[in-house]
Amino acid sequence: MSALGTLSVVFDLDGTLVDSEPNYYEAGRRTLAEYGVPDFTWAEHERYVGISTRETVADWRLRHGLSASVDELVAVKNRHYLELARTKTTVFPEMRAFVERLADEGVRMAVASGSSAEAIDVILSGTGLDTCLRTVVSADEVAHGKPAPDVFLEAARRLGAEPADCVVVEDAAPGAAAAHAAGMRCIAVPYVAAQADAPEFATAGLLLRGGQTEFTARAAWDWLTGAARRS
Repeated sequence: MSALGTLSVVFDLDGTLVDSEPNYYEAGRRTLAEYGVPDFTWAEHERYVGISTRETVADWRLRHGLSASVDELVAVKNRHYLELARTKTTVFPEMRAFVERLADEGVRMAVASGSSAEAIDVILSGTGLDTCLRTVVSADEVAHGKPAPDVFLEAARRLGAEPADCVVVEDAAPGAAAAHAAGMRCIAVPYVAAQADAPEFATAGLLLRGGQTEFTARAAWDWLTGAARRS
């Protein structure tokens, strides 16, 4: 058994393990431009942080009156995203150190993401994180994306872990809400600093208001060992 006892750790991917939001923004900007919607801004993109690609483009259809189907828009956005992701994805250094520490300690881990399975695979293999993170759940594989708990509950099932024994690492309010709904504790590392006061983050066991600038592998490990003792 690991130093954390029965605890397992479930990571969100985008904005948590990797700084992929610039790629998602650019993919969204290119996609909307193709369908006659110019000037998609970063501020507009921020409202979709933590929400699945499918739910994002469904909102675009309503907001911009697009005639293309959700499936078509998802395919176009994913095509643009994968072109960017293969060469331009950066892992947050302290997150990589944290994943490697957990792997060394034999802690069970999973990734539960709103991205497509193909996008997750491209990111993990391209960054080398796949050597430690082999259990993966895409929101496309479950009935509802975040803030519903489905992806986290499925990750726990695949790990053979009880939800109460899982700790989620998340950067977005919908993900924190999903972790809470799943009955899991949460380490919250807000990607958008202005959202740190969102009520969803109030349920986190550890909230790092400074986001990645405040996150360290050592502090997260220390909190986890304390959580294991409290279990």
